[in-house]
Amino acid sequence: MARDTSPIVKQSRREGYALHPKAHKVMARKSGIPGQHAGGRQGKASLYLTQLREKQKVRRTYGLLEKQFARLMNEATHREGLAGENLLQLLELRLDNAIYRAGFAVSRRAARQLVGHGHFMLNGRRVDIPSIRLKPGDQIVIRPKSAKSGYFSQIEEVVKNTTQQPLSWLKSDTKKLTVSVTGLPLRSEAEQDINEQLIVEYYSR
Repeated sequence: MARDTSPIVKQSRREGYALHPKAHKVMARKSGIPGQHAGGRQGKASLYLTQLREKQKVRRTYGLLEKQFARLMNEATHREGLAGENLLQLLELRLDNAIYRAGFAVSRRAARQLVGHGHFMLNGRRVDIPSIRLKPGDQIVIRPKSAKSGYFSQIEEVVKNTTQQPLSWLKSDTKKLTVSVTGLPLRSEAEQDINEQLIVEYYSR
């Protein structure tokens, strides 16, 4: 399973956006893109560069590789409605994102790892593919064997330490260790610091 293993803090500095909770502290001390001579390379960004950086920011926020993201954008473009909002909805409906949004992981990377290790069951079947797309009515349950682990036995503390807000399309139960998909994500419930129109324009070139 291909994945991006480059340092998340370095990625965050490059995009000027905290892609992981631990990146906030580092970015408070170090501003600008990484690299010994990075300061001399910064100038007024062209429209293309602005579009590219927005695309990279969103791709890295959700943990997708370039081909995965391009395929998702192509699908979003051919769906009814606004392509940008369609793209964000498809990203939000990924299994690893839902685990993160439910508060069962402190970051999307952590959620991806939990899913990859097979700790969850989707509609009664064990799954280990983070990119699985969810739909209304889906039920996610932590495997009984995994529920006995140290991590999931303290899941209420994990949830308390996350900053997730209640979502209209997702309902989690830390007592029963379940996550229910009750609808479709709204644009207002996706990441707010995203200009999806720039991404649409990037792929429309």
